[in-house]
Amino acid sequence: MTEKKIKVLVGKPGLDGHDRGAKVIALALRDAGMEVVYTGLHQSIEKIVRTAVQEAVDVIGLSIMSGAHLPICKKLLELMDAEGIQEIPVAVGGVIPQQDVARLKQMGIQGVFPGGTKFDDIITGIEELSKS
Repeated sequence: MTEKKIKVLVGKPGLDGHDRGAKVIALALRDAGMEVVYTGLHQSIEKIVRTAVQEAVDVIGLSIMSGAHLPICKKLLELMDAEGIQEIPVAVGGVIPQQDVARLKQMGIQGVFPGGTKFDDIITGIEELSKS
């Protein structure tokens, strides 16, 4: 019997047009044996949540380069709660200042991967999140 692949949604919320990092991470996760759903650029938080529900993902990952990670994550978690999918772990990567890591975790973001995080650490982090 084959083990179920971890299914990860990689989302690019808002007006952030920098997607190279998200695409590279999506490929790294795929190469690590995960199934990846990439939403593409300029997605609304509502669309990301809808896609997470439709695709029955195990982890939601956001790539945020705009600096708007705190309000975006707050809105995402509120919409996830409203949709009844608050049990899906959320990871955020991109331009995340060190001083915001604790705030994100206090909000309920379970994985924070600032720019420069090694692929192996991200892959291991996503694997651990999928078990929670």
